[in-house]
Amino acid sequence: MTTDDLSGMGPLVARLSRGGQRLRQADRTHPWVLDTAVVVLVFLMFCLPDLFRGGVDDGDGPRRFRLAFTQLPVAGMLAFQSGLVLPLLWRRRKPLVAFAVIAAVFVLQWSLGAALRADVALFIALYSLALHGWLRQLPWACAAMAGAMALVAVRASSAVSVWDALFFLLSTATAALALGLVVRIRRAQLAGLRERAARLEIERDQRSRLATATERTRVAREMHDIVGHNLSVIITLADAGAYATDIAPERGKEALQLIGDTGRQALGELRRVLGVLRETAEGPPGGPELSPQPGFADIEALCAKVRAAGLEVVYRTSGDADALDSGVQLTAYRIVQEALTNTLKHTDTDTDTKVHLAILVADSRVNIQVQDTGPASPSGPPNEEGHGLVGMRERAALYGGTVSAGPTAGGGWSVEAVLDLTPQGGDR
Repeated sequence: MTTDDLSGMGPLVARLSRGGQRLRQADRTHPWVLDTAVVVLVFLMFCLPDLFRGGVDDGDGPRRFRLAFTQLPVAGMLAFQSGLVLPLLWRRRKPLVAFAVIAAVFVLQWSLGAALRADVALFIALYSLALHGWLRQLPWACAAMAGAMALVAVRASSAVSVWDALFFLLSTATAALALGLVVRIRRAQLAGLRERAARLEIERDQRSRLATATERTRVAREMHDIVGHNLSVIITLADAGAYATDIAPERGKEALQLIGDTGRQALGELRRVLGVLRETAEGPPGGPELSPQPGFADIEALCAKVRAAGLEVVYRTSGDADALDSGVQLTAYRIVQEALTNTLKHTDTDTDTKVHLAILVADSRVNIQVQDTGPASPSGPPNEEGHGLVGMRERAALYGGTVSAGPTAGGGWSVEAVLDLTPQGGDR
């Protein structure tokens, strides 16, 4: 067979596959159609020849066959044929019952010495039992089949050797049994593959939904940090500027300029975050313009904005903070940003509130301390944590760290975060 012949078989195989799928669908919808078709086919192929010619022992065979088998009348032949063929109607729903009825008719027929072509129904019933029945029923069915075949071999001993007849009959029965088991195993394998494919599809959808939820949480956290902090600074500057307009106009002008700078910075950060999320079909030149994520180097500028809003911030650091990776620096920056934002929200800038910010890096640990001298506790419902504290704890948990917050003994509010930079799983 040439390559062109093989390539031409592709559409044929596809059409046969689609035809098989339609037949299986029709069989699931109307199972009696296939069962009836099998009975009709067996009747046309094996029963009609016996009715017209008088059975297997007709005049066309050798003399020893005509003498070995009993000639049945038409009525008796029809009765035995009905008992052999009609039980095939429920061969798939009740295979053991169908096999037992056909085997009983088969034994009765051969005990009378009659031979019919419809005896093939017994092999079809054995095949159906192996395919659709319980496996624990097969040993009993095989034993009954062997006994029936032995009866046939003995009754036909005058025409053919007992051992030759047994070999032929048992080989045919074995072939029917093996074919049923092979088809059963193949169907079980296909069912297992379909189930596995469905399970993998469900797991894929679950992973996709989990990744989407994780990304939404990350973006919501970024948006909260950006919008919450900058709006707090803008509101504080606006209040301070409105207060200073009548007393010191130059301070009001300075506050307005700081509001503009803060708004532009917030807008740029929002564009960066939303630009990363936007899907583009073009390459890097058409993509969003990205800027580096903030780190320890940007904390001083953050403190400057808070100072401009009216709070005194004392910032100190210890250790080689710039050597940490960008992820740790971003986490530390966001925690500091959220802590300073909370201080701005819950502190009156007219008071002499002082904020002490310290970042200590030592022994694979980063310790962040933000303590102010403002109110002892933030406003809001008691025992209720805002999104800011939850966000700080989620960020710290990425590095196996913890966040604690609460009032201090001398008045004020304190936030302390510890990031553990020890590699997970240990050294290899």
